[in-house]
Amino acid sequence: MNTYMRQPVTFVKGEGVWLWDDKGEKYLDALAGVAVNGLGHAHPKLVQAISEQAARLIHVSNIYNIAEQEALADKICEISGMDKVFFCNSGCEANEASIKLARLYGYGKGIQNPTIIVMNQSFHGRTMATLSATGNVKVQTGFQPLVSGFVHVPYDDIAAVKQVLANNSSVVAILVEPVQGEGGINIPKDASAYLEALRKICDEHDCLLMLDEVQTGIGRTGTWFAFQHTAIKPDVMSLAKGLGSGVPIGACVARGKAAEVFTYGKHGSTFGGNPLACAAGLATLKAIDEEGLRENSEKIGAFINQGFVAEFKNTKGITAIRNAGLMIGVELDRPCADLVKMALAEHLLINVTADNVVRLLPPLVMNEAEALELVQRLSAVIKAFLAK
Repeated sequence: MNTYMRQPVTFVKGEGVWLWDDKGEKYLDALAGVAVNGLGHAHPKLVQAISEQAARLIHVSNIYNIAEQEALADKICEISGMDKVFFCNSGCEANEASIKLARLYGYGKGIQNPTIIVMNQSFHGRTMATLSATGNVKVQTGFQPLVSGFVHVPYDDIAAVKQVLANNSSVVAILVEPVQGEGGINIPKDASAYLEALRKICDEHDCLLMLDEVQTGIGRTGTWFAFQHTAIKPDVMSLAKGLGSGVPIGACVARGKAAEVFTYGKHGSTFGGNPLACAAGLATLKAIDEEGLRENSEKIGAFINQGFVAEFKNTKGITAIRNAGLMIGVELDRPCADLVKMALAEHLLINVTADNVVRLLPPLVMNEAEALELVQRLSAVIKAFLAK
């Protein structure tokens, strides 16, 4: 079906931050499959783990114990400080699970019409519930009636959250991205203070703090999870993208009272947490740890940010440059979707989101030489675009 605006290129192999097309041309990948390929392409440890697991067992069913799933759940809980994990296949499924969990939590308290506070400019997925939670009219258009039970407020606005709670006793949760990815790499002015204030509000109102870490998680911002830049823990966290390094896997992770909400028959997944996907997840987390990729993400992200600041010092048309680790946004003063094709012509893979923000999500394995090449190639493309 015609659901994608595909670029005119077909890739046939990759290595690290590089991809080759079917004509033998080499490209620098600054998108990583939209924050998925944290280990880059064809990482030997991942390839070995997937190959060995495929030779043993690919799939059984959640009717039975799955050793790889249990091991991955243990590891996620160890590095996050959370208690339990539900495995699925994608980020929208992880968020769907979070939404169902919050509603069930509300019903357990006797709330008949549970409400979740969500943010403008957010993105949580394309299922009916997650697109209803998403704060983007373009994503929702054509799919009305939307799922009820969501109240949208401005991002990074604690007063707006408090106002909703003052007038609505049915609020059961707040769902928020620590950094808005699809929304344009939007970072709260004081990210720690924002999440800590939301945590305090949730504690005062017996609500669940639910973090969508589908894009920010698994080392991308310099810590395992973006909330670890703060002093708080969420009640619920959704993961996907980088967790399987390209093998589809998602996870809804919960702590404390939230970890006990789902009971037998309340949720499920045919493929979720199968041996192959969990072997990929385990190999990914192990490689990130062994190779210091969280620290590298923070270092290289800052290096790229500084590079763009220097390159665009005297360039009119650039309104902001921001990053959280290897989530990088270059905001222009005009729509700039054409930059995707212009960059592709220079053998560089990028993305434009929110109409006027160049979004970069490079593999966590990127080194300084590759980062410098990214800065130089993209800066030249953007300057050419602005000069039109």
